[in-house]
Amino acid sequence: MQFSQNFLDELTARCDIADVVGSYVNLTPKGGNQFGLCPFHNEKTPSFSVNTGKQIYYCFGCHKGGGVINFIMEVENLSFPEAVEFLAKRAGMEVPQNDRRDESAERQRKRLLQLNREAARWYYEVLLSEEGKAVRDYLEKRRISRKVAVNFGMGAAPNAWDRLLQEMTRRGYSKQELLAAGLIVANKNGGFYDKFRNRLMLPVLDHRGEVVGFGSRVIDNSEPKYMNTTETPVYHKRQVLYGLHLAKKTKRPNIILCEGNLDVVTLHQAGFDNAVASMGTALTVEQTRLLSRYTRELVLCYDNDGAGQQATERALQLLNNSEFTVKVLKLPNRMVDGQPKKQDADDFIKNHGAAAFENLLNGSGSGIEFRMAQIAGQFDLTDDRGKVEYTAAITPVLAALSGAVERDVYAVRAAEAAGISPEAMKAEVERARKKLGYQQKKQRERRELNPTLSVQPTQRGLRYSNPRSAMAEEGLIRLLHLDATIFGDTPPLKQEEFSNELLGRIFFLLWEYRSSPHPLNSLAGQLSGDEMSHLTAILQKPESTANAQKAMADYIATIKHEVEKRTVGEVDPLVQAMERNKAKKGYGGK
Repeated sequence: MQFSQNFLDELTARCDIADVVGSYVNLTPKGGNQFGLCPFHNEKTPSFSVNTGKQIYYCFGCHKGGGVINFIMEVENLSFPEAVEFLAKRAGMEVPQNDRRDESAERQRKRLLQLNREAARWYYEVLLSEEGKAVRDYLEKRRISRKVAVNFGMGAAPNAWDRLLQEMTRRGYSKQELLAAGLIVANKNGGFYDKFRNRLMLPVLDHRGEVVGFGSRVIDNSEPKYMNTTETPVYHKRQVLYGLHLAKKTKRPNIILCEGNLDVVTLHQAGFDNAVASMGTALTVEQTRLLSRYTRELVLCYDNDGAGQQATERALQLLNNSEFTVKVLKLPNRMVDGQPKKQDADDFIKNHGAAAFENLLNGSGSGIEFRMAQIAGQFDLTDDRGKVEYTAAITPVLAALSGAVERDVYAVRAAEAAGISPEAMKAEVERARKKLGYQQKKQRERRELNPTLSVQPTQRGLRYSNPRSAMAEEGLIRLLHLDATIFGDTPPLKQEEFSNELLGRIFFLLWEYRSSPHPLNSLAGQLSGDEMSHLTAILQKPESTANAQKAMADYIATIKHEVEKRTVGEVDPLVQAMERNKAKKGYGGK
């Protein structure tokens, strides 16, 4: 889908980037820009900037950047046309029908969302019918109330091969649409059958309340026990948290992260309406972005088996140095015939009740306490060798803590666990911290002293083969963006004269939209996220229009000189240096 330049210019004029970003990020003025915590990666110190003059955003931490349309595409996980419509609705503007072209992708998305919604309603109708009795009995067995089942939109898939297929085709949906939504499966003979059969159905809603897919559970002992919608044009499991559409309304100060859908259901029923689950996958960066809109405190409540402990450790690593306060709720084992058995949140609530879970929640330890306990469990702390090995394992973890008081407190606790003096543990932590600082310093120096590294884009897929020419090409792009009038009516170079294909494409796209006050918003639909971030990084670099004509001439001369060198086979010394560095074993060559 494409939109006219006039419409995009009016839309972006009405959608000031600081206002739009400010509805997601708490911004503070600083040095002419506005800064806040980046919504695209975890951080404690603000590195996300908004430049209202250029109407662009850029994060100096994760290097994402773009205009207001790009921001909405990233933060809301929308396509270019969807982001335009999102902003148009926000600004109270109509999207002109004659501005719409090639609507097939958007039509498919809306059609699949409508199909999912109708399928969810049909599964609910089946649950209430005689065919749904077995699932109703299962819900009763799990002690899930009718009210909660309705609140989560639960349904039943009948024990039949193609009932959903028949019903949805009767309502006008094609088999291809049902396939695209992941609701039916093709067999080897060219026929089709329902994917979900004889199952409890759990519609998956995104944070906007749209039914994007389904989770399910068998009601007998068949396999697989759990089955979810596969990736579709409207369902991407990395970007969805089960129950978030309800949990985002909670009055509680945090959000509880569980493993399973039914854990979430049970917790909500018990009054913990702040529970969500990550749809059978490890916690992802995309999910943490979503969570950051609604809370600054997370409680990890994964199962207490080995897989649950590993999931907790992975989540802690992902959330390390983030803006979140992270706690870990440790579920105790339950005793069955004198033997300890694993327990999830659903089990614990049913066995011990909501009050007992509340006590566990209030007593949740910090993430560092969980990691310290995990490490301590790996060593025999009654043995001298075990104490030494434990100290070697725990000190890098403590050294990575950012606060001096935090390091001191946990160093004392680690010393108590190992049965050694606090002074000895603190000395080891300080030694590990100095070593870590030295390693980080050497990495910075190595990059700063190497010209081929300092000029290269952060995205490895956008590397420059001729850094000298690329720097001049970047300068031309900045000048064109700052003041297109200095270039006259004809482009000063041909696209093939650019040493870097992307830089050439960006220059000529900017040339096409040079009359627009904010051309980046027109490019949002033609550049990928990484490409747009790279363009924004280029525009962040200093460039003056005071001697723009001379600067333009110098840039053009450099580019043409590099073109001549390429045609006669000369090699740029920067390129030679880069190749030598690649050849060095263990140094950036992989």
